[in-house]
Amino acid sequence: MNTDPVVTHPELQLIALDVNGERHDVVTEPRRTLVDVLRHDLRLTGTHVGCEHGICGACTVLVDERPVRACLMFAAQAEGARIRTVESLSDSAGGLNDLQRAFTEHHALQCGFCTPGFLMLAEGFLGERPGAGKEEIREVVASNLCRCTGYQTIVEAIDACATARRGACAQRCDSKEH
Repeated sequence: MNTDPVVTHPELQLIALDVNGERHDVVTEPRRTLVDVLRHDLRLTGTHVGCEHGICGACTVLVDERPVRACLMFAAQAEGARIRTVESLSDSAGGLNDLQRAFTEHHALQCGFCTPGFLMLAEGFLGERPGAGKEEIREVVASNLCRCTGYQTIVEAIDACATARRGACAQRCDSKEH
């Protein structure tokens, strides 16, 4: 008679995730968070884990172009959605995009731990509200925590990027009319 204890394994499931435009098939437990799958299974370590309670915003990613706390979402919930991480922001040559350059130019980062979350929050916000002014930006960035910058430089960087994007858009519209 076998007296070994029975070892149970959590139920596993196969999920397909669209991350940064690439399909990834992942076998995972149903209650595994999106941030854990991104970091540990897909090795996309730009998304940081801070509080694991949805408070700090370090794990912010875009899900269908909307900012989401990846520590509060199960990976299985993201199946069928388009997920973007901070790694998606680089330009086609692998360099910094306009938002990342604005953060650099305005000294909107210090230790850098919160920066990926702020970048993704800003990218989603500017996609939704391209005409936002500094007060709206200030209100939005207050949802993420930074212990180094005091937020002013982050607001200035996002505002500068938004202004530049609006200018580029206006130029494209003007050139199409002529």
